Amino acid sequence: MGKVPGKSELRIRRVRSSDVERVAELATQLGYPVTVREMQRRLKGVMKDREAACLVAESREEGVIGWIHVSVTPLVEVERRAEVNGLVVDEKARSHGAGATLLVAAEEWAQGKRCNSMSVRSNVLRERAHGFYLRNGYEHYKTQKVFRKAL
Repeated sequence: MGKVPGKSELRIRRVRSSDVERVAELATQLGYPVTVREMQRRLKGVMKDREAACLVAESREEGVIGWIHVSVTPLVEVERRAEVNGLVVDEKARSHGAGATLLVAAEEWAQGKRCNSMSVRSNVLRERAHGFYLRNGYEHYKTQKVFRKAL
């Protein structure tokens, strides 16, 4: 990567099917390796979902440098809210505002979906991410274990 773009040089837009290779590459950087074919299948579902959005940060020089996936989480026990399902910025472009810009765009999307709050889950090992969310107005309010069962 060449020059790292600043916030003013970024454009936030909805993901396109033509972004699939870059989205898969960034998912791998996030620690979730995926084939382009599988990412294509996943993106197709997200792009059709009216209660979810995948937004990308794009610079004129570097192309797509990050993405965020956000969805509405209608719950019985608490008010309607949105959740960040994934957020990644290229490792060569981190700490220059792209993540915060994506987060703000996702929050605006969530407000448009009548959500009063936003949540995010972050692995206990991702201390740098924890600091990022705290700096961006999120509060640590719960520690939990996550259980999963294959179906």
